Amino acid sequence: MRLFLLVTAILLLAGCDQTPTGRQQLALVPEALMSRMGADAFEQMRQQGPVVTESAINRQVECIARELVAAARRHYPQVDMPDEWEVAVFDRSSPNAFALPGGRIGVHAGLLRVAESPSQLAAVIGHEIGHVLADHGNERMTQQLGIKSALLLVGLLGEGELAQEPLQRALGIGARLGIALPFSRTHEEEADLMGLMIMAEAGFDPAQSVALWRNMAAVGGDQPPEFLSTHPAHESRIGQLKEYLPEAQGIRETAVPSSCS
Repeated sequence: MRLFLLVTAILLLAGCDQTPTGRQQLALVPEALMSRMGADAFEQMRQQGPVVTESAINRQVECIARELVAAARRHYPQVDMPDEWEVAVFDRSSPNAFALPGGRIGVHAGLLRVAESPSQLAAVIGHEIGHVLADHGNERMTQQLGIKSALLLVGLLGEGELAQEPLQRALGIGARLGIALPFSRTHEEEADLMGLMIMAEAGFDPAQSVALWRNMAAVGGDQPPEFLSTHPAHESRIGQLKEYLPEAQGIRETAVPSSCS
């Protein structure tokens, strides 16, 4: 009970902040802690390896990441960003990438077989940078803290073990479908939008984001129903990107073309 009351008090006192797109957000974990956790996780992944050592691949990924980070600073000047960003290419076959709090970017080698151009690779890395800039990791951790506190309260207030177990299980399912997954889809959609603007600001072709996700759909196979998935369905994602393409193309028209070949 004391844990629940403490968490509730923190939530009420903290209020809401805003993401770079203007969405209301609750992110309560200290940024220094998030950064340290990101650094520890990234170092652990590097140690587990293997990492790609081919210089041409590393140079291209680092070039794209560097230009995207610089573009993000220009496009979202109000956002506090890490001073230095670390980039690594992991020798893994899945077409994936990630970014961690504190400025760490990881790219799986398998992504380079799906992203057919620097602009397509920029679409993915820009998306991941968007997650960091919007503090999505912090928001997810804050959200999970709230769900666990609610489950704890049910356990403490229920009458007997037989009454508690079904109620806790039901609340857990309700929290997962009603809170955790929709928030995750919101994060993905927001990161898509931010990544699109960042890549355009960096001089990459934003239309290639649509081509990239069509490639991802081709290799990804069937997806679960959208309402049970943490990620938007491919067609939903592509539809949103198309909606914002005119704005992104307007940004690119005034941007310096990317130098990453």
